[in-house]
Amino acid sequence: MHAIEKILAKNSGRKEVKMGEIVTAKVDFAEINDLYLQTVYSFYEMGGEKVWDKERCAFVFDHYAPTPDIKSAANHKEMREFAQKNGLKFHFDTNCGVCHQVMPEAGVIYPGMIVVATDSHTTTHGAFGAMGTGCGATDMATILMTGELWFRVPEIIEVRLEGKAPKGVFPKDVILAVLGKIRADGAVYKAIDFTGSYVEELNVAGRMTICNMAVEMGAKTAYMQPNQDVLDYVSKRAVRDYEVQYTDPDYKYAESYVFNVSEMEPELACPSSVENVHTLSSVVADGEVRLNQGYIGSCTGGRFEDIEVAAKILKGHHIPEYTRLVIVPASREVMMRCMQKGYIQDLMESGATITTPGCGACLGAHEGILAPGEVCITSTNRNFPGRMGSTEALMYLASPATVAASMINGTITDPRPYL
Repeated sequence: MHAIEKILAKNSGRKEVKMGEIVTAKVDFAEINDLYLQTVYSFYEMGGEKVWDKERCAFVFDHYAPTPDIKSAANHKEMREFAQKNGLKFHFDTNCGVCHQVMPEAGVIYPGMIVVATDSHTTTHGAFGAMGTGCGATDMATILMTGELWFRVPEIIEVRLEGKAPKGVFPKDVILAVLGKIRADGAVYKAIDFTGSYVEELNVAGRMTICNMAVEMGAKTAYMQPNQDVLDYVSKRAVRDYEVQYTDPDYKYAESYVFNVSEMEPELACPSSVENVHTLSSVVADGEVRLNQGYIGSCTGGRFEDIEVAAKILKGHHIPEYTRLVIVPASREVMMRCMQKGYIQDLMESGATITTPGCGACLGAHEGILAPGEVCITSTNRNFPGRMGSTEALMYLASPATVAASMINGTITDPRPYL
């Protein structure tokens, strides 16, 4: 069996499972973000009284943090009341950050677990050797009542990443290159196992970026075999004992894709689709692309390493007049680390706007949304029309390094000369 199948078998009390089977499995941790107050309503409508385990579920207020309108403030109020009533051990309020960042930091994510959240980018946690997947309000209410959910054992495909990344090629560039080949519908309800020498050497932040965007190919979940960086990270934080699951050596993948990272260069997902991927050099060769805004943040591109590289590129530079650069740290921990290193101060001196840790403008709600006709280069994960504001705005997805370099001149720019 594959490691994902072993996780599903373990949590469903079975010796083995096979692709296509429907199983009912125990959920190790459940998370509800602040878009899903309906979960609370569904919980009560279905007869729920108390959550099944007050130590295995949490609310994260990240999409509207702090609240930008009366409606979201009222939603937070009701969610806080539910959390208090149930005595939840973990509660991440507006001062914490993005769910997929704060949960690993809090130690509730570890190898061999099943984590379900009301967010499609829960595939991020495959970076830790966990099975992470998203669900809707009704399914989440079922989990809160029973601690279980049904799963279809997914078909598993391999994305093998070999080689070493050249200068200027970051994990975001790698996953964009993968997306450009597999496309937005190439892995619908499949699991993606990222393997290969590049993955084996990749740090925690890079693994999270790549697994995060597996869902942009339609994947139900993602997986990476934990390396020493992951094990060191988890061992210092995990609130529970865990068991790493290993894929059997003779396991046969449904499909396999191989990429040579050594031959890659900086990539862009151009307007207005994640699969509209082109090399940065080819986009620049077609003519200057002027920018109104740069954006570094989200569960894809707001980690310490992302802000660090941006600060180093922009130090000593200043963004052009009438443009803006918005920096949204993925968590309070990330922000404090960046402040201790002086990166936040350097970015502010370069003209950047620093906002509260959270999702920010990634979902088009507040803290940097776009006006009609504006062009933004962003380290986030989606660029469909209206994602960050107006449906008439254009978004280019790129690595944080490319975003930072592009904001030096206000045009899409290759980061390699600035590294």
